[in-house]
Amino acid sequence: QVQLVESGGGLVQAGDSLRLSCAASGRTFRLTDMGWFRQAPGKEREFVAAISWSGSIRDYASSVKGRFTISRDNAKNTVYLQMNSLKPEDTAVYSCAADPARNSGSYSLPMKYDYWGQGTQVTVSS
Repeated sequence: QVQLVESGGGLVQAGDSLRLSCAASGRTFRLTDMGWFRQAPGKEREFVAAISWSGSIRDYASSVKGRFTISRDNAKNTVYLQMNSLKPEDTAVYSCAADPARNSGSYSLPMKYDYWGQGTQVTVSS
């Protein structure tokens, strides 16, 4: 069982930056693929970014590439999402997801991940 707790969300203006954190429980975090997803009101959940257990693979949605950076600190059991140049369309609830089994399949697919956090709200005003 893995528990995930996100933090770092808030209300910012367009062009600002935020760093989201996702703290994971368990002793196998260093072997766990991690992802970030977001869901805006009335919209489907969408992939944002993912990082492999080793950090050697990082994947981003085209809408955030060049603005967002995913990273991890295995010593702290934490994955981060640095978000720069935020836009109003980035407004959503951001959730992290964990795949300790390292299931096959695309990092961008929700079905790859077995555990999800509750999410943190990010609101970007224009």
